[in-house]
Amino acid sequence: MASDPDEANSRLTKTAGRAAMFPARTAARVWRDQLETAVDEVLSAPEIARVIDRALEGPLPEEIARSIVRHRVLERVVAELAATGELERLLADALASSRTRGLMDQVLASDELQHAMREVAASPEVRAAITRQTTGFVEEVAERVCESAVRLDDRLDLRKRPAHPPFAGIVTRAAALAVDALLAIALYLLVVGAAALVTSLVGGLHPHWFAGALLTVGWVVVSGAYFVLFWSSAGQTPGMRLLRLRVRTAGGTFPSVGRSLVRLLGLELSIALFFLGFLPVLFDERRRGLADFLAGTVVVYDDPSRT
Repeated sequence: MASDPDEANSRLTKTAGRAAMFPARTAARVWRDQLETAVDEVLSAPEIARVIDRALEGPLPEEIARSIVRHRVLERVVAELAATGELERLLADALASSRTRGLMDQVLASDELQHAMREVAASPEVRAAITRQTTGFVEEVAERVCESAVRLDDRLDLRKRPAHPPFAGIVTRAAALAVDALLAIALYLLVVGAAALVTSLVGGLHPHWFAGALLTVGWVVVSGAYFVLFWSSAGQTPGMRLLRLRVRTAGGTFPSVGRSLVRLLGLELSIALFFLGFLPVLFDERRRGLADFLAGTVVVYDDPSRT
């Protein structure tokens, strides 16, 4: 019962305190509203605007920027955002927004971007870079093929030879011949297509046996000219160049046109005999085939490390 008067006195004291502070709070609210109004009027005054303009025209903005850079304020802010994960969230929200996607679609569909892409793609620098990359890739593939073929040459050799014989084996020669055959066929089809176009303008060739004979003669001429021309002028066909091979005479020179014709005859005989003309390559001391025996030539690796 003793606590009831005390509690009543405490409530009375609080009520009296609030009643006493009410005028002060009311006055503070009125003064705050008036102060905010006064600050707005001061900031919107033309004099304040001129002062701000003069401050921005002076060295103050540059000083602030230099101070921000000197104290690495931006780096600290970005590091703090990255550490808290806020930066990642902001970027994810920005990329996921429909406005960003719409902007990207507009940029990608714009004529300016298409024109810029065409200009970049057609620039000499880009084309030179693509050419270098393509050439490097082809050279790398050719290098791997050559290495594999040379290892197979050594494994299939029936004679015991030095570690790096200079004479080309049967695998590299077969691969070079396959490439040359494909190239000769492509050249032959090109010639036949041109001839067919010309003959179609005059009604075609008759009878059919005559057209077949011309096709056979054309193949002999085109394939023969292909091998003879490259052997006698460069000592290697495109297929041999890809496999890094070269034809040499006993004197170390390129074969002449007559010697190349004899070698071509030996090559055709080797193929006609079910490729038996290439068997001597497996056990001959200088890895010569029938064509090499007839023409007096050898096929060597066009690689200083093996010669």
